Amino acid sequence: MRAAVIRGLGNISYDQVDDPQLKDSRDIILKVTSTAICGSDLHIYSGGFPQPRNMVLGHEFMGIVEDVGSDISNLKRGDRVIVPFPIACGGCFFCRHELPGHCENSNPEHYGPEGGITTEKGGALFGYTDLYGGYDGGQAEYVRVPYADIGPRIVPPELSDEQALFLTDIYPTGYTGIDWANIQGGESITIFGCGPVGLMALKSAHLRNAGKIIMVDTVPYRLEKAKSIADCDTILWEDGAKDVVAQIRELTQGRGTDVCIDAVGFEPDRSVWDRVKSVVNMEKGSVKVLEACMSAVCRGGFVSVLGVYPVNYDNFPVGQFFDKGLTLRGGQVPVHKYIDHLMDTVVQGKVKLDDIISHRLPLSQVAHGYDIFKNKEEDCVKVILDPWI
Repeated sequence: MRAAVIRGLGNISYDQVDDPQLKDSRDIILKVTSTAICGSDLHIYSGGFPQPRNMVLGHEFMGIVEDVGSDISNLKRGDRVIVPFPIACGGCFFCRHELPGHCENSNPEHYGPEGGITTEKGGALFGYTDLYGGYDGGQAEYVRVPYADIGPRIVPPELSDEQALFLTDIYPTGYTGIDWANIQGGESITIFGCGPVGLMALKSAHLRNAGKIIMVDTVPYRLEKAKSIADCDTILWEDGAKDVVAQIRELTQGRGTDVCIDAVGFEPDRSVWDRVKSVVNMEKGSVKVLEACMSAVCRGGFVSVLGVYPVNYDNFPVGQFFDKGLTLRGGQVPVHKYIDHLMDTVVQGKVKLDDIISHRLPLSQVAHGYDIFKNKEEDCVKVILDPWI
């Protein structure tokens, strides 16, 4: 089959690879009909998450069941399904507590309680390095899906692929940031990052009847995209975090917003000085966006961290965290927990997902897709790939 293969820093290619095979009685083989490039994929592409061997990328995908293992009774050949990006067994301690990203069984070589910068990671993810299980991803014609009696959901016939695809990751991710903060209606929210996850957090904030919503980004066209999707205020980050925080406080009677969401992570746009500081501190990327969240949120507020942070960072503002009485939460999103409810919101027309798509490309043009997404060219917001054109 043909697939998108990471071959080193900034090197993604469209290659011939072996077809996936059933390895366990709970597996299925999926013919991929639609897949996407995620901001998290860029962390591997840029070297932020190193992957020494060649690997098929992609954790946002859906398709048609091609073959099923002997213990699969909930699916049959021909079913059209979406697949959550965490690989979860469904029966371990963490799966039973609705934390599939911490599954104790899907990542046996690198699983452990310590976490963080050690090799003791959580559960496995599709197409996301050997540290997270080494499973090939879905930017391919076919993919093996383990624990298929737990993860995949059948897509209602009234939904197109493009209407359903983002239920695999970015819609549940954006929604989780809102749900963690227990939004009841009327709360003010600042969302840092107008990429796909930030836009899904914006949609989710409206779904939960939030009050004032402020979107922050460094790229004007992404702010314009946010305004075209839903009602919001926008702030262009161009003169540093202090200026952005001052503008947020000006819009909120000097207090800051009730909730701040970091939808950027450790690889924001950075100055030369920011990069030098990271080298001196032996850190990957920067926590500048998270620091801005902790300044921009009001006292007693909530900070949701949806962007990825792979290592520890020096000078983390724990004093500010304590003095302001903040609640901070982040981590891999429990897609399995939310996916059925969120599917219903799409079927009922409460949320539209496919309006963030800016590029539709054949999988053979995957290198171009990664390039324009990473470098924010051609007004790129979200790239969808079709393995069969």
